[in-house]
Amino acid sequence: MAPAAHPDPPDLVVGPDGLARPRWAAADPLLREYYDTEWGVPVRDERGLYERICLEGFQSGLSWATILRKRPAFRAAFAGFDPDAVAAFGADDVERLLADAGIVRHRGKIEAAIGNARATVALRADGGLPRLVWSFRPAATPAPRTAAEVPTRSPESEALARALRDRGFRFVGPTTAHALMEAVGLVDTHLVGSHRRGSSGVWPAPPEGA
Repeated sequence: MAPAAHPDPPDLVVGPDGLARPRWAAADPLLREYYDTEWGVPVRDERGLYERICLEGFQSGLSWATILRKRPAFRAAFAGFDPDAVAAFGADDVERLLADAGIVRHRGKIEAAIGNARATVALRADGGLPRLVWSFRPAATPAPRTAAEVPTRSPESEALARALRDRGFRFVGPTTAHALMEAVGLVDTHLVGSHRRGSSGVWPAPPEGA
């Protein structure tokens, strides 16, 4: 007789507090705090969106937990992600940042963050970064029940990535743009059944049993 197959672990985990979270946010206290208080909460201010774009770019090829642990150092190194301050960074600042062990020392990503600050400042003449990003909010949001159903890109994220690149932003491909959209509330990809589903105020929670 063949051994019984072991069922896959559930994608939602109910914690000691009785709240259901996706597996990625259930164990690490830092990720749990981020999931409970930040991820998917609407971000509509210029500095907040600029910071998220930069951090999503730095995250490429790394875990989000790594970026969260380094976020205080990133904020110190990049002047609190003040676009005007970072836009004024020059070659000496690039070398300073490359020597900063507290952040991700990747020349291309560092130079992109500086260039993205300049692009953010330039966008003010045409409505600003929040207006551009939020113009790509889709007509409907996904309602994933499993981790496998969570999309990693969409037509809207592809269009947002193109629009940002056209404006001079870098490290903003369709997958990074989709992660940004999830993080700042343009879409709600909290799993159905999670205690955070529908909490953003942008997208209502699905009816019970839907």
